[in-house]
Amino acid sequence: MQVLMVTFGLDGVSEAEYYRGCDEEAQAFADVPGMIAKVWLADPGTNTYGGIYTFRDAGSLEDYLASDLFRSIKEADEFSEVAVQRFAALEGPTRITHGWSLQPA
Repeated sequence: MQVLMVTFGLDGVSEAEYYRGCDEEAQAFADVPGMIAKVWLADPGTNTYGGIYTFRDAGSLEDYLASDLFRSIKEADEFSEVAVQRFAALEGPTRITHGWSLQPA
């Protein structure tokens, strides 16, 4: 399992506009092949927003990083300082601690 963390600041868009956009785009993210889950992040106090994604495998994550959907985040004028971090999940201890994406379907 692979984990992706994407963070950014809002630039020229209000929180309310951003939240509406999130609601409108949620289904597009739900339809990403190989993605297990996305948790949407918001810290208005530090102007930090983004998501934590879990993918079934590295290939699915790579496909997402090459997609138009991801490119739209990286290139959006209303997002500043886009940061992307990739991680491998430690599945054994994550399962013990009830990691959301490792629960039986």
